[in-house]
Amino acid sequence: MNRSKKTIGVLGGMGPEATILFMQKIVQSVPARDDADHVPLIVDNNTQVPSRIKALLEQTGEDPGLTLTAMAKRLEAAGASALVMPCNTAHNYHQQIRHAVTIPFLSMVDLTVERLSRDFPGARVGVLASPAVRTTGVYETPLVQAGLTPTYPENEAALLSAIRALKISASDPTALETVITTARELSATGCNVLLVGCTEFSLLADELRQRHRVIDSLDILAEAAISHSMGK
Repeated sequence: MNRSKKTIGVLGGMGPEATILFMQKIVQSVPARDDADHVPLIVDNNTQVPSRIKALLEQTGEDPGLTLTAMAKRLEAAGASALVMPCNTAHNYHQQIRHAVTIPFLSMVDLTVERLSRDFPGARVGVLASPAVRTTGVYETPLVQAGLTPTYPENEAALLSAIRALKISASDPTALETVITTARELSATGCNVLLVGCTEFSLLADELRQRHRVIDSLDILAEAAISHSMGK
């Protein structure tokens, strides 16, 4: 195996367990024979990024963009050749991050929409995500531009509660039931595929796949990080 790998910088901590899951996906997806075969990562697991919910939904919090751009600059200075951010909602600040550095930013949103467009052209896409994803249009515009129809749950408050519960415990049974119920309701509206557009929900993606067609944005980002690192 070619052991010359590019280093990926990870803007993490949103939340920390989702960041760890992202790293696990990368490790598990590389057919490594020893350490040097793996993708080198520089991870800023910054749990102090200001709340995206407070800033975007409640409009009472600090601007996360300032912290995210500072993280991006640190990762570039540390030797990262590209950046990734395993948090969908935080992609509201992707332009600020891109303008702060000279290295590529691999957008989880753009990559996921490309995959949906390729595998499910013209589909109605059920979006399992924070309400902030809908209100900011993080996925809305690229999905529509790709000829896809985004559909959002009626009970967004329940999903937000599930996200908060999963940040406390990834095995929270009420959160799992909420997400499963919401996925079922979206499928009943005619959605052809479900988009896991919150990395907290990525913790439950295997459960969802047992019942529905699912594209998990965290999987797509992990694949892209590996591909970039290996120069593909």
